Amino acid sequence: MIQRPPEPFVYAPPQEPFLEVLYADEHLLVVDKPSGLLSVPGKAAEHSDCIEARAQSLYPQARIVHRLDMDTSGVMVLAMNAQALRHLGLQFERRKTAKMYIADVWGEVDGDAGEIDLPLRCDWPNRPKQMVCHEHGRKATTRWQVESRQSLTTRVHLFPETGRSHQLRVHMLNLGHPILGDRFYAHGEALDAADRLRLHADTLTLHHPDTGERVTFQAPCPF
Repeated sequence: MIQRPPEPFVYAPPQEPFLEVLYADEHLLVVDKPSGLLSVPGKAAEHSDCIEARAQSLYPQARIVHRLDMDTSGVMVLAMNAQALRHLGLQFERRKTAKMYIADVWGEVDGDAGEIDLPLRCDWPNRPKQMVCHEHGRKATTRWQVESRQSLTTRVHLFPETGRSHQLRVHMLNLGHPILGDRFYAHGEALDAADRLRLHADTLTLHHPDTGERVTFQAPCPF
């Protein structure tokens, strides 16, 4: 297959809505991140616009707890005080949270559900891309379940048990079904099939840092 050279990257995040707030109290700020917006500032000055900066312009005390890839949309939680930041950080570190993503992938997935257990590490010559590496990779596990099938694509629900960079994108690629519109890992028809990465963080479940109550937040899938 002949691969066309990648187009030059231009950072042009969506401006409306400025910040889609799903929930806010004195401990939590939950937002719906759009595709194309960074979670935290990039190194270049022109990459300063991000969820963190937008949130802090309205809620100066808000602090990032976790990240989503720039091209991924969906639920993100920020901490509104130091105690909440510690509490939420430990939940992510100890895998006490539960996440469900929606993805449209290329091809007809064989079977209705399964698990991918492939260790990942950075592909240094091609960073920020990641790669499977059984020798030096960190453990990465993703459960998947088919939600619906189209003639050329499949919609799946993805449940990451770990939180490695690009985990869902690389795992689906290695299953033989790249996520549509993935400018890093999809090529040809799979890349051209969508005008954005068809990956969305649909739900996030965690313990409220103040009450300990198990709560779930959801962002409507935009595709």
